[in-house]
Amino acid sequence: MSDAGRLARELLSDDETRAEAAAAALAQLGEPAFDAVSSLLQSPEDETRWWAVRAAAAIPGPRSDSALLTALDDAAPAVRQAAALGLRLRPAVGATAALARHLDDPDALTARLASDALAALGPSALPELRLAAASPDAAVRINAVRAMALLKDQAAIPELFIALDDASTVVRHWAERGLEDLGVGMVFFAP
Repeated sequence: MSDAGRLARELLSDDETRAEAAAAALAQLGEPAFDAVSSLLQSPEDETRWWAVRAAAAIPGPRSDSALLTALDDAAPAVRQAAALGLRLRPAVGATAALARHLDDPDALTARLASDALAALGPSALPELRLAAASPDAAVRINAVRAMALLKDQAAIPELFIALDDASTVVRHWAERGLEDLGVGMVFFAP
């Protein structure tokens, strides 16, 4: 059995320390290590899929990115969370639309992690965030405006100003915070 195959089996050891060490070691092996975890992504067991997504998030390459995008639609919230977290830690420009669709995920943590991942993408996420900020769903608007605030990009200023008039106090909070962080609306005066 290859080193990657042995490490993939360690992911399922029921020992979190060993499993985390295996995930880190798989990442060190690089893109070829993805082959060892790809079959685990199809497991009927939620925990097995979670560990496979956890490992895939650490392995660089387009096949890992694709696996994370697929895992965003997993039936298990924990697997979706792991995928969104992986895309936050390793931003993939091709993930923008998929992440935006999860701003209203039934699992609130997944929606928040999708928001974080969109913020990590930087300005390339703005077109999707602008659309989401106009959603009739308050939860989507909250997560979109939060991501724009976390971007700290001046290109988001017009949408943040629009969000100041939102019906949701949480949307308004994130708009205010984003504008504050960008220094917009600050008044300087001599004492």
